[in-house]
Amino acid sequence: MKLFYADHFVLPLPEGHRFPMVKYARLRERLLASGIFRADDFRVPDAAPDEALLRAHDADYVSRVCDGTLDSAEIRRIGFPWSAQMVERSRRSAGATLAACRSAQEDGCAVNLAGGTHHAHRNFGSGFCVFNDAAIAALAMRAEGRAERVAIVDCDVHQGDGTAAILADEPDIFTCSVHGARNFPFHKQLSDLDIELADATGDQAYLAALDGALNRVFDDFVPDLVIYLAGADPYVDDRLGRLALSIEGLGERDAKVLAHCRERNIPVAIAMAGGYARQIDDTVTIHLSTVLTAARLFSGGRVDHV
Repeated sequence: MKLFYADHFVLPLPEGHRFPMVKYARLRERLLASGIFRADDFRVPDAAPDEALLRAHDADYVSRVCDGTLDSAEIRRIGFPWSAQMVERSRRSAGATLAACRSAQEDGCAVNLAGGTHHAHRNFGSGFCVFNDAAIAALAMRAEGRAERVAIVDCDVHQGDGTAAILADEPDIFTCSVHGARNFPFHKQLSDLDIELADATGDQAYLAALDGALNRVFDDFVPDLVIYLAGADPYVDDRLGRLALSIEGLGERDAKVLAHCRERNIPVAIAMAGGYARQIDDTVTIHLSTVLTAARLFSGGRVDHV
């Protein structure tokens, strides 16, 4: 199972910025230390080329991102200061999800150790998201003839509004978002399937709702490729989450999604998506558990603990 990373393309942020950029390097460090993966399982992705970006995003938006000519309101909406490093990091992260999709078709599963930038719309970025990696990858896989029916299963606590909007007219790409009803974005888009959860929803209610969603995805739509956004932010101690899942409950969530793929022999590419726990190591532990669960199911390895 291949793991694609871009954490060494550092996005410079001002002191005190609330985005936990350091979590990506910490995740890779813990995966390396786990003994589960070989050094050559970790891959640096190519940057997503313009051809791939332009299937999901307007040419004018892509040009202004890359040239640094976004206006101040657009920069504020993204939430990151513009820099050449921001552009490179965003292109690499999109490239990582695309690479994970291609690799998953060979190995059953692959992981982008970042990604999940689902608030990026066709002509603007938002909520720490510049380019929409899941939409870019899904459209590329179809354009390349590598997949006919792609499902995006988004379990970040925030709705995948950009993904829903970009792919609204793509009948062979199914967008499923399981998210907090009262959380960002406050103007929701219409996914093919939206599961909206009340504040303080815990493990049992969440997992029951997820079961219903997965039945719709796998039994009704029947994808031949899945892109799974495994957000860590439904966690009870997430600063931006508002739900109440335990670390164990999030592990059950991952196991349910990935088992559906494994049992049906459907390749799955995983992206980490959000995570803003008060203790950053909690976020890293949740992401680590996602990757180790995938390794156990798809690589046949023995993974007893995180």
